[in-house]
Amino acid sequence: MLYDLLNKNTIQIDNKAHMDWKDAIRKAAIPLLKNNSIEDKYVDAMIDSVKENGPYINIGQGIALAHSRPENGVHKIAVSLLRTYPAVNLVNEDHKIQLWFVLAAVDNNSHLRVIQQLAELLGDQEKINHMLAAESAYELANIINLNKKER
Repeated sequence: MLYDLLNKNTIQIDNKAHMDWKDAIRKAAIPLLKNNSIEDKYVDAMIDSVKENGPYINIGQGIALAHSRPENGVHKIAVSLLRTYPAVNLVNEDHKIQLWFVLAAVDNNSHLRVIQQLAELLGDQEKINHMLAAESAYELANIINLNKKER
């Protein structure tokens, strides 16, 4: 499921990432806004959640998984990815992020398979290194889809 959702249309790369964490979340969400998976209020809810709870979306070294509640404007399950260079500080310098995932879930259960597949992908440091070195959305999609073929 993750491998169907993450593709060249939902992956972006910004090699001149001079932005703050709020801008990174907004930019990471653009493909999901364009394909009508989420509404603008979902993006605002993700940002508000980090403001209220701190950098809890930092799920690994250099990796963030932004998300909010389904009732905040989710139309369908979706995932997007923004790879930034240089790293963008999430709230403070202790949380430098380069891989910004956005997850939209329509309920409390349907996205669990996506989370499991994402955990498997991000559990492979070699894959993460390749993702960080990718120079195009197409290349990033191929790296991610290699994980699908290996399963």
